[in-house]
Amino acid sequence: MHEEIFLPSTYTTGVPYETFGKLRAESPVARIPEPAVGPWPAGPGYWAVFRHADVKHVLRSPDLFSSNLGATQIRDPDTPEDLAFVRAMMLNQDPPDHSRLRRIVAAAFTPRAVRALEDTISARARTLITSALNEDTDFVELAADLPVWTLAHIMGVPDSDRRLLYDWSSRVIGYQDDEYAGLSTADAASMSPMAREATKYRPALTRPDGRPVNPRSYTALADMFAYAHALAAEKRKNPSGDIMSRMLEGGLTTQEFENMFFLFAVAGNETLRNGIPGGLHTLLDHPAELARLRADPSLLPSAVEEMLRYWPPVMDFRRTATTPLRLCGQDIDAGDKVVVYHASANRDETVFPSPDRFDITRTPNDHVSFGFGPHFCLGAHLARTQMRAVFRELLPHDITRTGTPVRLTSNFQNGLKHLPLHLAPTP
Repeated sequence: MHEEIFLPSTYTTGVPYETFGKLRAESPVARIPEPAVGPWPAGPGYWAVFRHADVKHVLRSPDLFSSNLGATQIRDPDTPEDLAFVRAMMLNQDPPDHSRLRRIVAAAFTPRAVRALEDTISARARTLITSALNEDTDFVELAADLPVWTLAHIMGVPDSDRRLLYDWSSRVIGYQDDEYAGLSTADAASMSPMAREATKYRPALTRPDGRPVNPRSYTALADMFAYAHALAAEKRKNPSGDIMSRMLEGGLTTQEFENMFFLFAVAGNETLRNGIPGGLHTLLDHPAELARLRADPSLLPSAVEEMLRYWPPVMDFRRTATTPLRLCGQDIDAGDKVVVYHASANRDETVFPSPDRFDITRTPNDHVSFGFGPHFCLGAHLARTQMRAVFRELLPHDITRTGTPVRLTSNFQNGLKHLPLHLAPTP
């Protein structure tokens, strides 16, 4: 039944690419069970889609495969109220509502807008890498600062409060991992007064009956929304042209504003938080390709694309069938969960010759790590810019792993929790 595809524990030792390959060949659309995991109850199961062409078909067909009906995570929301909350988020909407919200924020992520940030991002990346030279460092922690810092800059979040974005993201994307679920790293003493006030609303992780609080519920993020409204009040008094000010001027309802803040604060940094450490880990596992890149830094853009293909930061996304249909010989009922596996599609041998080979010159490279169709990642250009900035700064230095990398327990995020390194300037 291939329940290992669903189990978060599977991914602590690596993405099951061998199983994906067998399924692409034998059962490209397969029924996967959802057994109970720890305190999380069992689910009804879902249809998993493994081939590149079929993944693209699902993602570009919101009329058949909805992001809105059941949202985009494998687990069903716990209550009707939780479902209503997540359905209001842009990530979980279908056209035309999705298109309207996307237009409001799209200006912040155009190539022109990102180019205006390039020097700032490069300077920040240089500062981060320089600060770690001649030191033992956990590269996951080091690299996580860049997307959080960039998002805080774009959103107009005070620098003193940016660590809150990291903690909120950890709580949501790492809820299956005990280390990440309760992470709290923001220093209250250095926060702004509005941040200190908002943290008073941080909820407990468990209910009175001992069951876990749904990490993607309004209740679980009460402190984040308290902060969002406090920041909004400041922006209304002193608009500054950042994305928060634009959103407030764009006619969003209160609920839409809250969910857009959630999307930026959480989804906005997960790709880079996983992709940068994963990319470096992959390069270190392939020293010939690392040497090739150092010898010819002009290969960096294609190398970044191959890192994204080989180490997709997000492994899967859910849709819900809107009507009875047939896909790869399987009859799917209206209301069934349909989960596309980007990680499998990126190794499809009909699209990528020698898909298990890491090749920094691979072209074309039609990976789906940023999705496809109407929900193609709005921040893809910004993510690529940040990845290039970090690796441009890393390439001149000697990089030595000083410990065993530790993977995140998650069936959604392809992440490392720890990547111990020593960075030394090249003589």
